[in-house]
Amino acid sequence: MFSFNSLNRFAKVANRYYSSQNNITVTLIPGDGIGPEIADSVKKIFSAAKAPISWETVNVDAKTGVSTEIIDSIRKNKVGLKGPLGTPIGTGHQSLNLALRKAFNLYANVRPCLSIPGFKTRYDDVNTVVIRENTEGEYSGIENMPVKGVAQSIKIITKEASARVANYAFQYAMANGRKKVTCVHKANIMKQSDGLFVTTCREVSTRYPSIKYEEMVVDNNCMQLVLNPGKLDVMVLPNLYGDIVSDLCAGLIGGLGLTPSGNIGENGTAIFEAVHGTAPDIAGQGKANPTALLLSGIMMLRHLGLNSHADKIEKAVLTTISEGKSITKDLGGNSGTAEYTDAVIAKLQ
Repeated sequence: MFSFNSLNRFAKVANRYYSSQNNITVTLIPGDGIGPEIADSVKKIFSAAKAPISWETVNVDAKTGVSTEIIDSIRKNKVGLKGPLGTPIGTGHQSLNLALRKAFNLYANVRPCLSIPGFKTRYDDVNTVVIRENTEGEYSGIENMPVKGVAQSIKIITKEASARVANYAFQYAMANGRKKVTCVHKANIMKQSDGLFVTTCREVSTRYPSIKYEEMVVDNNCMQLVLNPGKLDVMVLPNLYGDIVSDLCAGLIGGLGLTPSGNIGENGTAIFEAVHGTAPDIAGQGKANPTALLLSGIMMLRHLGLNSHADKIEKAVLTTISEGKSITKDLGGNSGTAEYTDAVIAKLQ
């Protein structure tokens, strides 16, 4: 079965938490630009599929950042679905995406990249998963300018965070029938920071003898992904490399508009998101493609143990895309958001 899975070692905790509820309340952050439009599409499709989800909608204000309302909502509901949020480049406030990850210690970003049957790209056999350490590395946010014209950024790698994400990667591999975990690094240059990440992953790998383990320098990893992506199965990477490589993988299957993402924390806490941009140039015009947020929502449903609903929606989405009759312009079609949404709903019947 073609699945966007987010199975993790905390799924049982989440399932116990939600099993006593008839309807599950999820925090919905529509986001900026096209975010509200694609969030509405997801809500309509989930409703038509009779997914037992109640949405608690919370908006983000770029000027005020992550509000106590958002923190309280996710802390209460434990699970969120988030549309794209705008982030200034070079100046301005901290990335709101980064702030959310730090607020809830969402230590593992999971990005499945799989070729969609019937949707032609340069590759037909991509089936890999990027698992990115999500809390430290170059994204620790420790920067300064000691003298004019000189800026420095401090990269943080800890054994604790490295072991946590490595364990997650191996447990994900086991839960999803994967055969190999590749540790991606640049320890040949950054011998202490990346060196610590590699040695920690190597130590963790000894606990999982049934999963093949290998190590690969990040530049070679990028080349191998372009030459033969079928060689890579599950990849575990420090923060910055994971960000870059996950977007590279998205390009192999058709772009960020077809790529789901989940940020996994402890005790069942998770935020699933569309990782593409806010597309302000088409916001409000009914042209947006909701697929990435839909697929992230499918990951969310599986995280909550709602597998039958996830399977039903996934089949409808993939069939709609493979038919090519009601897809948005970015996928090569001429339909708008509403037509695409209606086509998916029609296939739920």
